[in-house]
Amino acid sequence: MYPLISKCPICGGELTVTRLHCRDCDTTLEGHFSPDRFARLTAEQLGFIETFIRCEGKLTRVQEEIGVSYPTARARLTEVIRALGYEVEEISGITPEQRKAILADLAEGKITSEEAIELLQGLT
Repeated sequence: MYPLISKCPICGGELTVTRLHCRDCDTTLEGHFSPDRFARLTAEQLGFIETFIRCEGKLTRVQEEIGVSYPTARARLTEVIRALGYEVEEISGITPEQRKAILADLAEGKITSEEAIELLQGLT
């Protein structure tokens, strides 16, 4: 058995399932069936979802298990949410690019952690 893919490996177009078969009774259904939302996810995104569920939705545990920072774990969750077709509300009102720039400035010592918090919360 191979996993169901949703994108054409040749052109990248959307694939449609056209035949379903029951191995037990040998019934075959033909038509156009669309895969569920999870079929849109990459293997890496599905692995993240499995880890997220195993960690009971606690990103701090996810980050420890996969060995990434909390912002990276949060970014991966946001990526999965968007890949499933949902919108992600930016609570602080800053864009993901602005968030990355703030975190980069913090990592390089250009701003203090207090300044980063204020910027991430959209207070300044």
